[in-house]
Amino acid sequence: MTEILLAGESWSTTSMVVKGRDVAAATEYTEAADRLIQTLESVGASVTHQPADVALREFPRSTEALDEYDLVLLSDIGAQSLLLTPQVAAGETDVNRCRLLSEWVADGGALGMLGGYTSFAGEHGAAGYARTELANVLPVEIAHHDDRVETPEGATPINDGFETLPEEWPHVLGYNALSADPDADVLATVRDDPLVVVGDHGEGRTLAYATDCAPHWAPEAFLEWEHLPELWDALLDRLV
Repeated sequence: MTEILLAGESWSTTSMVVKGRDVAAATEYTEAADRLIQTLESVGASVTHQPADVALREFPRSTEALDEYDLVLLSDIGAQSLLLTPQVAAGETDVNRCRLLSEWVADGGALGMLGGYTSFAGEHGAAGYARTELANVLPVEIAHHDDRVETPEGATPINDGFETLPEEWPHVLGYNALSADPDADVLATVRDDPLVVVGDHGEGRTLAYATDCAPHWAPEAFLEWEHLPELWDALLDRLV
């Protein structure tokens, strides 16, 4: 069984309601990993999910901890959540978890990043992975600026490397604009941009999956697509 650590896919929203002099605050917590987890489990994987606030504290801080997993997936979690551990926030030194991941992959681990507002470069470039060691690990070039592409009219992914999947896939509503490394394999594109890219780093394997695993970029038609488990089964076979 493939052991997967999935970090991210959660957020808290705080809103203010002002009625004259009366002010009220409300917060809402959301997790959006359930559909991806269901898909991965349907093809025989075991998934440990660390929402972003949990990963901030508990994401592996040693090679031994990473070795419990065959594949690490980062999804909508920015670099700061890996770099600024509670110890660092308190003014102490701590492990650089982006560097640790890069070394783990070079020694044979597998790493994937899924798209979103806090992936790759992300909104206003704030995800910040271009300034980390993972920029040299993932099979794509990550921008330093906002890399989001919104396609509200729908953009159709084109299959370039999955032998048993259809040529055209259900539409997506957005993705991160990436450039594939020269020696990487582009397995699917959208609007001539890479959508699914796999590559090697040292002894390990890497994945860039430029769209989201949940709405809004991944609409229901994509999440309910009958071939989605087959897509992830092929990716796991390639990565692990």
